[in-house]
Amino acid sequence: MDLFRRKSVTDLQNEAASDHSLKRALSALNLTALGIGAIIGTGIFVLTGTVAALNSGPAVVLSFALAGVASIFAALCYSEFASLVPMAGSAYTYGYATLGELIAWIIGWDLVLEYALGAVTVAIGWSGYVVSFLHDIGINVPAAISAARGTVLIETADGWKAVNDGLLQALTASGVDPNTLPHITAIFNFPAIVIIALVTTLLVIGIKESANFNNIIVFVKVAVVLLFIVFAAHAISPANWHPFIPPQTVKDGAVVAGEYGWSGVFTGAAIVFFAYIGFDAVSTAAQEAKNPQKDMPIGIIGSLLICTVLYILVSGIATGVMSYKELNVPDPIAVVADKAGLGWMSTLIKLGAIAGLSSVILVMLLGQSRVFYSMARDGLLPPFVNKVHPKFQTPYLTSIVTGVIVAFFAAILPIRDAASLVSIGTLLAFVIVSIGILVLRVREPNLPRVFKTPWVWFVAPAGALSAAYLMKALPPVTWERLGIWFVIGMVIYFSYGIRKSKLASRV
Repeated sequence: MDLFRRKSVTDLQNEAASDHSLKRALSALNLTALGIGAIIGTGIFVLTGTVAALNSGPAVVLSFALAGVASIFAALCYSEFASLVPMAGSAYTYGYATLGELIAWIIGWDLVLEYALGAVTVAIGWSGYVVSFLHDIGINVPAAISAARGTVLIETADGWKAVNDGLLQALTASGVDPNTLPHITAIFNFPAIVIIALVTTLLVIGIKESANFNNIIVFVKVAVVLLFIVFAAHAISPANWHPFIPPQTVKDGAVVAGEYGWSGVFTGAAIVFFAYIGFDAVSTAAQEAKNPQKDMPIGIIGSLLICTVLYILVSGIATGVMSYKELNVPDPIAVVADKAGLGWMSTLIKLGAIAGLSSVILVMLLGQSRVFYSMARDGLLPPFVNKVHPKFQTPYLTSIVTGVIVAFFAAILPIRDAASLVSIGTLLAFVIVSIGILVLRVREPNLPRVFKTPWVWFVAPAGALSAAYLMKALPPVTWERLGIWFVIGMVIYFSYGIRKSKLASRV
């Protein structure tokens, strides 16, 4: 029983050339838009303010830059793999080619969790923005079906809000007794179900249609971000940038790690890393790219660089327009727009956020279904999982099952529970891809590589170490939940996959 049997790169390349079950319809522009669609979302519309207020101050721009550098190391390694092995499956396929079947299974199972919970998390955030936007235009979604099951909501002048300490203190400070306001307990999150159903339908209909839809909403949200940059820049007060790195917090004579100072900058980088999750999902569409050897590196690296520049500009302007201490709010970019005298942009920013989160969900669900497809193609999951629709040429059964499961959890989970496991899955994938590219350079140095990771003996170790460092910074409960998921995956692999694997049948 060989747990580390590998698929040769040559076999994978031949398989990619001969397998026409998935439609090759994506250009370099489509792939770049997919990357931007996955990256620009919660990070730019929420984390910018939170990290500035609690961790980095105006140096949040350095936090974004550091997280971007850590990501570019992995992106360069992904690009070499994606051009060399143009197959659906991302890090799962790359692990199979370099580190063996067991490691491939672990990373594939891990990616399933990452993409599913990523979609759940973003769907819950999408619901919140949509409910707020509809309230602004006079349409009120019933509170009982607009939040996670069991969430207590209170009706304020700005609509129904989830009860928390900050809200209660704000109401009390304004002279309102919270106990006198109407309360209700939510049953389920209906808007989250709606967006998952719509995106799943789109993914079943076709990859080209999905990509065209993504191109449109990526254009909308990038336009909103650029409008914010152009019109809010005039309101910058350089005094708000001083001190650029606020002095580290000291309480009871002890320095508080992660609250300002350089430790706050690095803690902020670990937190905003969540904002970069998504560019790796581009590689799951390699088997649907027209010219993967050339276009995949463009899509992966191009989308990451564009988003890094936008993140740095937006965070710099936000902390220049108003004090970083005032940015710990759910919608910091809308608040900054108001402060800059751009009240007309508040609704536009909400529309941009809705569009942004929609495209993130699309790419997360696309990535999830393609990883499942690849694992079933290799025999590690039952054959029905990679069944392709005869007309649409998409893995429709996987897309539908994934959509149903994600919609269920998006309807009942609060966002803090859904989000806790998303980052660790991506970081683990980064570690494996970075190590795998070195292994392949040693094992098969003469493979024809259309794209080669530059300075690979520096870039790959830097990618692995930076991702491992950020994993270490995650809370223990995240590791515990990953452990439970890992055990479930091992049971499935040793009871089914190890026997049914196509590589096993060759022995």
